Amino acid sequence: MNGLVVLKIGGSIITDKSSSTPKSLADAIERIAQEIAGVSGSLILVHGAGSFGHPLARQFKLTEQFDVQGIIETHRSVKSLNTMVVDALTLSGVPAVPVHPLSCALLEQGRIRDMQMAPLREMVQRGLVPVLHGDVVMDSARGAAILSGDQLVPYIAQKMGAERIGIGSNIDGVLDNQSKTIPDITPSTVDRLRVYISGSSHTDVTGGMLGKVQELVELADKFGISSRIFNASTPGNITRFLKGETMGTRIQKDK
Repeated sequence: MNGLVVLKIGGSIITDKSSSTPKSLADAIERIAQEIAGVSGSLILVHGAGSFGHPLARQFKLTEQFDVQGIIETHRSVKSLNTMVVDALTLSGVPAVPVHPLSCALLEQGRIRDMQMAPLREMVQRGLVPVLHGDVVMDSARGAAILSGDQLVPYIAQKMGAERIGIGSNIDGVLDNQSKTIPDITPSTVDRLRVYISGSSHTDVTGGMLGKVQELVELADKFGISSRIFNASTPGNITRFLKGETMGTRIQKDK
C-alpha cells in the first residue's frame, strides 16, 4: 500500500447478519486478519456491527428514541465484536488498536458533528492500525443515534486525506438488473442507477447497499475522493484491493 487506505469490512462478512442474536463468523475474521497482515502500509479499518448491533438497535428503537439500556447493551455488544476483530489482527501480526466511536464522536440529527481525529493521526503516524466500528453514539439533538461504518469511512477519509477507500461487501460491487457488476457510478449517474440499488435483505438500521452508495457518491462529489465497493467474502480480494488491483464498482466524481 502507498498512502493511507481506509477499509471497511461489512457486518455481513464477519457476522451472521440473518441471526436475531449476536453470532460471529470466526473463520472469516481470521482470514481477513491474515489478508490484512500480508500487505504493509498505513491503514485505518472500520467494520460493521452486523448481528451484534442491528437487532439490538431495532429492539430498543434507537433510531426513534433515547433509551439508556439500549445504548448500554448495544455498545457492549458491538464492542465485543470489535474485540474479536482486534484480537484476530493482533494474533496475525497487525498492530491493531480498538477505537470506539461512542467515546470520540458526537452526532447531530444522526450526522457526525464532531470527532476526535488527533488520536487517529498519531496512531497512524506511529504505525498502529486503528479499528473502528458501527456504534451507538451521543447525539446533540436526539440524545443518541446509530453511527454506521458507512458514514465513518468517508468522514475519516476526508479528514485524514486518505489515498484510497474500500468497502468490502458480500457481493461483487453494485449490481444491475442482470446481476452484473456496475463498473462505475458518479453523481450524475446515481439517480438512473438507483433502481438497481437495494437496501439490506436482513435487519439493517443503516440503509444497506443504498446507504453505502449514497455516502460514497457524496464523498466523490464534494471532495473528489473515489472509492470501491468489492466482494470481501471472496478469499484474496482484500489483499488484491490493498495492493491496488481493480475490482468491484468504482464510485468517483464526474469527469
